[in-house]
Amino acid sequence: MRLFHTFAGDSARFDDDNLVSVAGLVPVMTLAEQTGLTSMLAEKVVIASPRIRSGSANLAPKLATLIAGMCAGADCIDDIDLLRSGGMSELFDGVYAPSTVGTLLREFTFGHAKQLESVLREHLLALAARTDLLPGAPGRVFVDIDSLLRLVYGRQKQGASYGHAKIAGKQVLRKGLSPLAATLGTDLTAPVIAGMRLRAGKTGSGKGAASMVTAAIGTARAAGATGTILVRGDSAFGTRKVVRAALRAGAQFSLVMTRNSAVNTAIGQIPDSAWIPVKYPGAVRDPDTGGWISDAEVAEISYTAFASTKDETTARLIVRRVKDARYPDALFPIWRYHPFFTNSQEPVADADITHRKHAVIETVFADLIDGPLAHIRSGKFGANSAWVLSAAIAHNLLRAAGILTGGKHGRARAATLRRKIVNIPARLARPQRRPILHLPSHWPWTDAWLTLWHNTIRYTPPQPATT
Repeated sequence: MRLFHTFAGDSARFDDDNLVSVAGLVPVMTLAEQTGLTSMLAEKVVIASPRIRSGSANLAPKLATLIAGMCAGADCIDDIDLLRSGGMSELFDGVYAPSTVGTLLREFTFGHAKQLESVLREHLLALAARTDLLPGAPGRVFVDIDSLLRLVYGRQKQGASYGHAKIAGKQVLRKGLSPLAATLGTDLTAPVIAGMRLRAGKTGSGKGAASMVTAAIGTARAAGATGTILVRGDSAFGTRKVVRAALRAGAQFSLVMTRNSAVNTAIGQIPDSAWIPVKYPGAVRDPDTGGWISDAEVAEISYTAFASTKDETTARLIVRRVKDARYPDALFPIWRYHPFFTNSQEPVADADITHRKHAVIETVFADLIDGPLAHIRSGKFGANSAWVLSAAIAHNLLRAAGILTGGKHGRARAATLRRKIVNIPARLARPQRRPILHLPSHWPWTDAWLTLWHNTIRYTPPQPATT
């Protein structure tokens, strides 16, 4: 591709007040208003005694400005200044400067973050009522819980401390902050965030997990999950508290168990005849032997966890074993064992496949890291908590917009939705005082964009029944 024109030094000018660089925010923020986001923020988040008198003024539109900026790809507070460029002020009312939004975020405390967390849950329910956010929810819903460590710098960042992160299969000590997240998903859709909480970097992964699991199960029920709810997590969450929370809420669990003497004894009692090969999605058969090209095998045994405690639980211990790659030429196979504890009723191979799909929560983390959580910049822990929760709200909003867009966009990553749907340039015109957006001709995703446009702009809410 070659440049067609020859430009002079003054041929580029930033002087058009009618150009909009993120026209996709029009249907996205229309969806936010249709689901009551601004009213929820105004009703539930209250800062009664701000340190700066004007700090908490107009709280709802300031947070809505932040969420809109995150939907457009903002990964720091300065990036939301994009919303004040060109013709954006003609499209949106109540768009605030980054410094003003930053002042509000620094007013947040732990209690205010809990208020914003309740907005996250209530808005998720509103999105689920407005769109088919959890297709298949009457059948089975998965509650996945996990944490991550976001690297930060600076000695004065509140809550930053050294914690362990797994990089390339190795435990590495890094300084950062540790968000804990719970997601909801089904077999038919990408997960959405039901709860999120920022913690210090040195905090154990499982701290606060039980209460978050309880809240996530309640959110799933309110969103239409009338069938089975399965709680999945890794070894940090295979604890008494998490299992008890799942059982009390009427949910099933599938949690990795930490290897200890009792678990090792149970694994040793599995007879050799009980091991069966497992077919993972995408596996192929060996044309010569007819077997699956994988050395993974699974078996199960009854196991009583947390013995001699009031939370003693008997369920299935399902173990996956693979040959240890460090000893390829061993005379006898040397196996590595990966046990998880579950009370689901699936066949052993299917239960193993279902449990391994817990890794889908990593796609949510990847979306956040590729967007709003690329940086956690503020020195105030409360401001960072509000930032993380706003990122979760923006993630759910984009996920709902993708579903209304249709097709593959219902499962697309947030970066894909921003590139194809949100970050599209347009020229705002007002012939006869009628606003019109002139978008690029031959846009590759015109049909998808117009589908979202018609599903939001033309949407008519159902009228209440009259007596």
